[in-house]
Amino acid sequence: MSRDTVIIGLDDTDHPTAGCTTDCFDDLLNRLIESNYGFRVISRRLVRLWPFAPRRTRGNGALSAVIELESDTHQIFRDECKSWFEELLESSKPLDLTSTPSSPVLIISNSDAPLNWYKDTVRGFVELESRLEEIEKLGIVMFSGDRKWGAIGASAAIAWSPEINSTWELVAWRDNENIGTERTITPQAVREMEESHPRTFVNRDPTKGKGLIAPRTPCPVLYGIRGDSQKSVEEAHHWLQSRGDVEESSRFAVHVTNQLSDDHVIGSCSGTVLSYPQHTKGAHSNLSVSVNGRATKLVAFSEGGPVNRLLRTLHPGDSISWVGLTAPDKSIHLERLSLVNSVPRITTRPLCCGKAMRSSGSRMPIRCSKCGASSDRFWLSQTHNFTPSNSTEDWVEPTPSNRRHLARPLEMGIPGAE
Repeated sequence: MSRDTVIIGLDDTDHPTAGCTTDCFDDLLNRLIESNYGFRVISRRLVRLWPFAPRRTRGNGALSAVIELESDTHQIFRDECKSWFEELLESSKPLDLTSTPSSPVLIISNSDAPLNWYKDTVRGFVELESRLEEIEKLGIVMFSGDRKWGAIGASAAIAWSPEINSTWELVAWRDNENIGTERTITPQAVREMEESHPRTFVNRDPTKGKGLIAPRTPCPVLYGIRGDSQKSVEEAHHWLQSRGDVEESSRFAVHVTNQLSDDHVIGSCSGTVLSYPQHTKGAHSNLSVSVNGRATKLVAFSEGGPVNRLLRTLHPGDSISWVGLTAPDKSIHLERLSLVNSVPRITTRPLCCGKAMRSSGSRMPIRCSKCGASSDRFWLSQTHNFTPSNSTEDWVEPTPSNRRHLARPLEMGIPGAE
């Protein structure tokens, strides 16, 4: 009997007080594997979506998986998925009357989905109705309740194909009786994991001495470990689980993911600063730059640390390069920033007798108010002298705790250097 492959996608099963899409998807895949129909999971994929989506959750991720099955079991496969999904809808009914109910959608496709489903969804707002029309037009099987918002993320997840810049994340879940209690994962354990497993990354913020692998919400996830291969994250997980200062996980799964891929950001751009920085409440800053003759607003939030501090020193005429996310208002929220060339900073008139010389009238020489000495009119200036800490080849980025984990960190490559 020949074997085929299908790809399934799931999104929007979670709620602020309950549920977790990775946990739900793992439950579905385990049921399919244990069904005795020969279904086999080839690949699990975790796809982070546009961070400004109106219905986003904190992780803002959708799931997909490539499944291998016997060619005569497609209907059985769909029936198994439908049965599981109906149980999911029933279990979520108590949350339907809340202000933010879940909107789960499960889709099944026998062929590749349009790549633009993925690209459009990770870089901007997608209209639900138009995406539903496209799904129906292609004859893709879709299971949903009355609300269908999950179709956007689920369709994006099946449209994404891992590439050379993809990374891996191992998700470990908690025992049910531990959910809602404080997680036991010591900072020392995460630090030593990072030191002993150098092919894992963005799992700790060395500037604050804290781990970044554990969620801050009462969800079923114990931790997520990021790395450059399936082997690296599995080895790190087993190493953590061998320690006495880390909570025991009930199960885990490894996903290839689009995190740190730069798929969500506008690639390295360059331009000339048009305005002095403006500062808003909360110490956030913004300015205008000229890009190909058009003005663009760049925004650096206070949480951006080095990026915010560098932007605050810029003057009109400076040449800069940046990487950032396009916000709904078309401004660019900076993820990385570099000063390429700076204009001179005018500081003062020349000094005489310990004081700055002053103008003696329009088009007249400047004079020392103490000794009367005169000089041609000119200003003293200096070059830009801001030296950012922890810069990489003149590029700066937020500290690990304040990154979205969508853009590639500088340690993985300088923008535009590929």
